[in-house]
Amino acid sequence: MSCEIKEKDRVGTINPIFTCQPAGAQFVSIGVKDCIGLVHGGQGCVMFVRLIFSQHYKESFELASSSLHEDGAVFGACGRVEEGVDVLLARYPDVKVIPIITTCSTEVIGDDVDGVIRKLNEGLLKEKYPGREVHLIAIHTPSFVGSMISGYDVAVRDFVKYFATKGEANDKLNLITGWVNPGDVKALKHLLGEMDIQANVLFEIEGFDSPLMPDGSAKSQGNTTIEDLRDTANARGTIALNKYEGGKAAEWLQEKFKLPTVIGPTPIGIRNTDTFLRHLKMLTGKPIPPSLVKERGIALDALTDLTHMFLAEKRVAIYGNPDLVIGLAEFCLDLEMKPVLLLLGDDNVYYKDDPRLRAMVENVDFDMEVVTNADFWDLEDRIKNKDLKPDLILGHSKGRFVAIDNGIPMVRVGFPTYDRAGMYRYPVLGYEGATWLAEQMANALFTDMEYKKNKEWILNVW
Repeated sequence: MSCEIKEKDRVGTINPIFTCQPAGAQFVSIGVKDCIGLVHGGQGCVMFVRLIFSQHYKESFELASSSLHEDGAVFGACGRVEEGVDVLLARYPDVKVIPIITTCSTEVIGDDVDGVIRKLNEGLLKEKYPGREVHLIAIHTPSFVGSMISGYDVAVRDFVKYFATKGEANDKLNLITGWVNPGDVKALKHLLGEMDIQANVLFEIEGFDSPLMPDGSAKSQGNTTIEDLRDTANARGTIALNKYEGGKAAEWLQEKFKLPTVIGPTPIGIRNTDTFLRHLKMLTGKPIPPSLVKERGIALDALTDLTHMFLAEKRVAIYGNPDLVIGLAEFCLDLEMKPVLLLLGDDNVYYKDDPRLRAMVENVDFDMEVVTNADFWDLEDRIKNKDLKPDLILGHSKGRFVAIDNGIPMVRVGFPTYDRAGMYRYPVLGYEGATWLAEQMANALFTDMEYKKNKEWILNVW
């Protein structure tokens, strides 16, 4: 009985779990107010990313492409960047921030994006847009390494490095959320509000759940401002909820401005939410109020109703973003479930050193695999050919056919989720998220019991 961390044992990828680095940078860009990202690459590098954003959030987002073609791939395409910046500034008078996001093609051909930005700052911006506030930021995210996770991490760091400006100290915290949903941001703001803590929330995407207004407008964009980003240098401390989605920015702020910094754990479940609140208390001196103690108690009561009778001993396979997967696994362990398979879908060689995973290696008393650089074939093969037999699958919509084909109940969690309505509104973080997750898992198991007529009579008496 042991937990083993290992890399996928095949060359190549069959049905990837993640998409590429530029997608992560684009997600960061849509979280900033008055910002439109310009992706320097082929149109598909934007079109398909916008599609999965729209599928997940059921909203439209503004992203631009330099529309690289064959001639640019041969002769260089820096001119497309210059033209793209000019068009964006002319068409969108409110745009102030244009991150220029590279892709595999433009990194391979060696386009000097940093040099283009210097040229634009000295030329176009002074000559055609004098007096207008415009910020051009180079974000290097070649698709042939990393994933959307590392792309997100790099982009958050680069935004913060560009804007953070030392000034008068404030009483705020920097809260780097990672790749979350509007419901998660709402839940985090609730916890901060109960503790009377002000924060620079990076990135404040509650507005992604966009209203349809009487004037017909339905623009979806984050609410993190340039001022918020500048002010990160003056905060009393930084909390990055995720090691791999914002950790680089938190470490840079700590090194550059000597800010007290905490990275993780992701506040999924009771244990990790307790730790998050203790970190808030440590950094601010603010007490944890009775209202949150009561909220915690309500969550514990809900989990107690389900754990022993329905969740304990259930075998779970989990895939998705690494911090999410690890947080879900820790939550499952606390519920006496058995996360028998964790799939981390990129080539980060440092996963094996993650202390959360090392703790599982040292403490689990059942057979468990953590597979890095994994794909969906690693899940399907273990179910079909290696007698894995999970009772439940946790992950985003891309893996649903594995669940359907093998008759295994599944709870949609993570990005992208597009085959269930409104999932982005519900948090997985905090005490509220712990309750929601446990009840979703239980309800999925209940439905499976009914369909398969597997002790469904229990539901009449519990």
